[in-house]
Amino acid sequence: MPFSPDETRRYARHLVLRGVGGEGQQKLKAASVLVVGAGGLGSPVIAYLAAAGVGRLGVIDHDAVGLSNLQRQVLHRTDTVGAPKVESAGAFVAALNPFVAFTPHQARITQDNAAGFVAGYDLVADGTDNFATRRIVAAACAAAGKPLVSGAVSMFDGQVTVFVPGGPGFRDLYPADPDEADLPACEIVGVLGAVTGVVGTLMAMEAIKLITGLGEPLVGRLLLYDGRAARFTELAYGAG
Repeated sequence: MPFSPDETRRYARHLVLRGVGGEGQQKLKAASVLVVGAGGLGSPVIAYLAAAGVGRLGVIDHDAVGLSNLQRQVLHRTDTVGAPKVESAGAFVAALNPFVAFTPHQARITQDNAAGFVAGYDLVADGTDNFATRRIVAAACAAAGKPLVSGAVSMFDGQVTVFVPGGPGFRDLYPADPDEADLPACEIVGVLGAVTGVVGTLMAMEAIKLITGLGEPLVGRLLLYDGRAARFTELAYGAG
């Protein structure tokens, strides 16, 4: 489908970018992405995928916007406190790019419903803040043969990786489930807001690479970010 004059102007810097161009932008327009979580990581993922022109964005989140979210969850505003996060995210996307179709899913993703949500999208980006949910999402994506961009943050640090059909999986990276008591929640230990921006933006970049075929995705590689040292470290997994 040809771009309208407004789309051509909007995506001008992509259209002249070697490696993306018109073909890559058409792939973005045709793509559908499910973002699990409209919080600290989901915010930059949603913002940059909407800005990039992903044709359909689905967002699943059961929560409402809280005042303490605003330190890092940049989709939301003071006047949206108390509103469902998916509603606030939808308003953000509509204001940013009217060419993106937005599908809100105000629900908690579970073992029972994950497969149904994942089935309707080409790719999934998971920015949830607990290990059990990340495991459920990864299992659903693996069963459906859908690529998954997975990110996590804590305090000053973060990580991102990509799981694709036929590649190293979630269990290659995490052979055993950690004790939940060893995974302190953000509410207890805190997180620097900008760290979620760094990692969430990296997640958006990986999603764009997967959609367009650009570059080398983080498959079988875990990228670690140390915010205090301003250092990235890469670890390989699942190589045999």
